[in-house]
Amino acid sequence: MSAETKLQELGLELPPPPKAAGLYRPLVVVQGLAYTSGHLPLLPDGSLITGRVGDDLDQQTGYDAARRAGLSILSTLRDGLGGLDSVKRVVRIFGVVQCTPEFTQQPAVINGCSELFRDVFGEEAGVGARSAVGTSALPLGAAVEIEAIFEIM
Repeated sequence: MSAETKLQELGLELPPPPKAAGLYRPLVVVQGLAYTSGHLPLLPDGSLITGRVGDDLDQQTGYDAARRAGLSILSTLRDGLGGLDSVKRVVRIFGVVQCTPEFTQQPAVINGCSELFRDVFGEEAGVGARSAVGTSALPLGAAVEIEAIFEIM
């Protein structure tokens, strides 16, 4: 099943692709790989999920934020590649969680994005290498920031 068809089957609506808010490109394609810049967790109204996991946000809210960042990444891919069916596989996800020093479940938070990609691209093509780390601050107070690399056709 194509990724575009799977997206519809899952009932997922992608947000508008985020525009660069600095001196960078949201997507760069080089030698069969698509690199996304860090994406933040945008809500449908354009606002951000902000806060620190382990303080004013719980793990589930962090997971939901990672999923929202993943939807923004898919939107950037669709916009830049002309559709998600150009994606051959997820190569790597790098996720950063704004959290307290005591919070140690960053991988569980970034699963919000990882599971989204698995559901859209399939068990084999949708799961790549991954890192999940914590930090004390992110741009605009965002709960998470995620970047990804995809192999494309």
